[in-house]
Amino acid sequence: MFYKLGAAGRALRKFGAIDFATTIAPGLRDVLLTGKVKEATTRTADRRRVYDAVVLDAPPTGRIGRFLNVTTETARLAKVGPIKTQSEGVAALLRSPITAVHVVTLLEEMPVQETVDAIAELTALGIPIGHVIVNSTRQPLLAGVKVTQTELRRGLTAIGLPADRATVAGLHTEAKAHLTRRAMEESLRTELAELGRPMIELPLIPEGITRPALDQLAKALATPPRK
Repeated sequence: MFYKLGAAGRALRKFGAIDFATTIAPGLRDVLLTGKVKEATTRTADRRRVYDAVVLDAPPTGRIGRFLNVTTETARLAKVGPIKTQSEGVAALLRSPITAVHVVTLLEEMPVQETVDAIAELTALGIPIGHVIVNSTRQPLLAGVKVTQTELRRGLTAIGLPADRATVAGLHTEAKAHLTRRAMEESLRTELAELGRPMIELPLIPEGITRPALDQLAKALATPPRK
């Protein structure tokens, strides 16, 4: 598991040396983790791969490039030996056709900018990009046109709800804020689309993850992405 160190690796784990090393050298934890991914990906039984797919929940988008490129840097530092060999193997796996990095983001300015930067960085490193997954998207509550206070008052009255001045003014303020937010989200959505990657949108689940919600997300992930 620990770069084919065999019994020595097991002894290191028993005496806590691995935890000690990864504490004083945080990058080493990334090396060990990506090495474990390679082991799981290439594990076989009866001449067949054990897993159809291996999914790794990686660090935040802002440090994904450094995380996935750590084995390349390790291979440069280790001139010979099992660590160099294993590091080169992991680096090759991460750049192979069986690897895809799916970047998850939100329709917020900072996450979208981090997504743009991450895709540029991963592309420069030669690491394949999969989908852009936009999380917690919301359906528009209005038709995209401004609503006047007169229209709001008329609508509230028609359905038997309070239509006093304070209620109408508060609702009008919320409607304007929603339209402003919607315009920003559409602008960010366009920016993501310009990256040229297949894009999947997952809906906001305000009540938390339940089995029906999980099925809803699974269905969204299985839907052909926008291109």
